[in-house]
Amino acid sequence: MKKKIFAVLMAATMVASLVACGSSSTEAPATTETETAAETPAATETAPATDAAATTEGSDKRIAMITDSGDITDMSFNQTTFEASKAFAEANGVDFQYYKPTEDSDEARTAAFNNAVADNYNVIVVPGYLFAGMIASVAEANPDVTIIALDVSQGDFEGAGMTTLPANVCSFTYQEELAGYMAGYAVVKEGYKKLGFLGGMAVPAVIRYGYGFVQGADAAATELGIASDVEVNYVYGGQFYGDEAITATMDTWYSNGTEIVFACGGGIFTSAGEAAKKVGGKVVGVDVDQSGTIDGLYGDGVCVTSAMKGLAATVKATLTDLFAGNWANHSGKIENLGIVSGDDVSLNYVQLPTETWSMKNFTVDDYKTLVSSMYDGYVTVDSSIDVMPTTAIKVTTFDNIH
Repeated sequence: MKKKIFAVLMAATMVASLVACGSSSTEAPATTETETAAETPAATETAPATDAAATTEGSDKRIAMITDSGDITDMSFNQTTFEASKAFAEANGVDFQYYKPTEDSDEARTAAFNNAVADNYNVIVVPGYLFAGMIASVAEANPDVTIIALDVSQGDFEGAGMTTLPANVCSFTYQEELAGYMAGYAVVKEGYKKLGFLGGMAVPAVIRYGYGFVQGADAAATELGIASDVEVNYVYGGQFYGDEAITATMDTWYSNGTEIVFACGGGIFTSAGEAAKKVGGKVVGVDVDQSGTIDGLYGDGVCVTSAMKGLAATVKATLTDLFAGNWANHSGKIENLGIVSGDDVSLNYVQLPTETWSMKNFTVDDYKTLVSSMYDGYVTVDSSIDVMPTTAIKVTTFDNIH
């Protein structure tokens, strides 16, 4: 990948909107429930041409996005991918549609893909490891369809029986441990001592976030000389959405002194937010800047920061290269994205949101100093997910809630 291309685009697209893009009253809804492969084709949303459309003039490419087990209102992974894909299509006068599988299965995701191809969509954007099986089953049979995958790792593909990506596929993974480290370091420097980590499913990306969070909290506590005072409760919910059982666990944590919880796993933040609201607790968001959403639901200031990765920037930059004839930059590759600048933090693919910064004791300048140290190699973060990192702070792990 050419990092310079990504870096230029990163600044404009890193912070994704958490409100689904609207359509005019005359547009068909950009949603399709894929009941069967033979269902009526989805309505196609065609964005009006803009000045930027000149780069795609005459192009026969049409973009579709397929959701994983969530939907485009999850205020996280699916929504950000949807909005980024739709925004690119609108800016470039390209047809766009999204498809929602009827259930959480490889078969349903494959049916959604087949529906999109039958509807003449030939650029498919998919978010998350759940798509490894679908990609393994359809990619080689559809060499003229370009598949852009977010957060599908080499291990995910190998687990689905695909050892090498074909030329029409690319995938991007992220160094979540770095974003988790930044968040853990920041909240301890801000003054929080009783922390929690609520993961979704214990998949590699979530584990990296969590272990990075613990390492960052440990480093900050050690620097401040308060390691014996800092504690982390650590659990996985076993799913990517909140429910009564998870909320009950969060109620127990907060009532027993937990001050802030890193809610890491799609919609699982709802359980942490509901519990935090009752006692004046705090939450750390994930993947995108969730401050607007969490604060809007549970009160101003509930979301202290978010451990983010550049999903929107990745989508925009890759589609830009594809439509410009530079697909070779990505063809058949799995790119692992992280910190690309020690000077301009907005260019990095893992970061904390500075535009909505609310912390007082740990400032934006402090954050920039931390990132610079990470970029220069003075601060290192273990990316291993085999065992919980060894720490001076106390980490208490709990059995999965589900």
